[in-house]
Amino acid sequence: MIGAVDIGGTKIAVGMLDHDGQILARGEFPSSPGLGLQEGLAQIHSLLEATARQAGGKLEGIGVGCTGPVDPLSGCLGAIEFLPSWEGAPLVSGLGQAFGVPVFLENDADAAALGEVAWGAGRGARRFIYVTISTGIGAGIVLDGRLYRGAGGAHPEIGHAVIDPAGPPCFCGAHGCWESLASGPALAARGGRESALAVCQAAEAGEAAALQAVEQEARYLGLGIANLVTLFVPDCIALGGGVMRSRHLFWDKIVRTIRENCGLVPFEKTRLSPAQLGAEVGLAGAAQVYLQGSQDHD
Repeated sequence: MIGAVDIGGTKIAVGMLDHDGQILARGEFPSSPGLGLQEGLAQIHSLLEATARQAGGKLEGIGVGCTGPVDPLSGCLGAIEFLPSWEGAPLVSGLGQAFGVPVFLENDADAAALGEVAWGAGRGARRFIYVTISTGIGAGIVLDGRLYRGAGGAHPEIGHAVIDPAGPPCFCGAHGCWESLASGPALAARGGRESALAVCQAAEAGEAAALQAVEQEARYLGLGIANLVTLFVPDCIALGGGVMRSRHLFWDKIVRTIRENCGLVPFEKTRLSPAQLGAEVGLAGAAQVYLQGSQDHD
């Protein structure tokens, strides 16, 4: 069985999966900027041991998907906005020493892309892009079954491509990047509510301001996805994340925006699909991180 660790800004999930992506056991605990490195690592170790006992199989390796910048080649974490004290942590070597098995690490969007292309919406796609729209916007690109990496193994930050240079500032240093315009917090701020879900619920109830916020959200989502279609013309783009739980409010406008902005490429050949793995995409993706890593090191 495969140990899987999904490190996010609000929770850390840990589980055991088989080679078909079935979850044999799982657990989770909350994360926050105040979660210290040693405390967090201790809880991850404890949950890996507990889920391994519960699943009852032999642990062959561990895959980790982590929010923010990571270095998959060194196995160390970068400057993670949501877990600032974790920067530089040698996560791979620490888990490997503790459990005596191979450990591999990827950015969480890249991990989710691997999960969706193996077991979800991207099955059979040679050129696949997974986009998650939630607290932030992230994406992973899988070409011919292999994760695309930039120079030095870097993860391309597609959520921080600039859509409107006159837009709001982002922590990344840009103004009007895709994340600052179309993430869950951006939708919440535009709709004057405490969360993106609350804006979507108000729109469902017919509130004019919420409907306007949703319309603008769909436009920005569509522009970002249209850029991906123009740049890559992939076989499939799958959309996941918390905001996409209300995708029926955005979908038609996203499709229209793609059609209006992709005049030089055969956009109709790109299948736009909801992600299929749901809330467990992080664990499924982490398991695929291990499977891909073990293939690369055979």
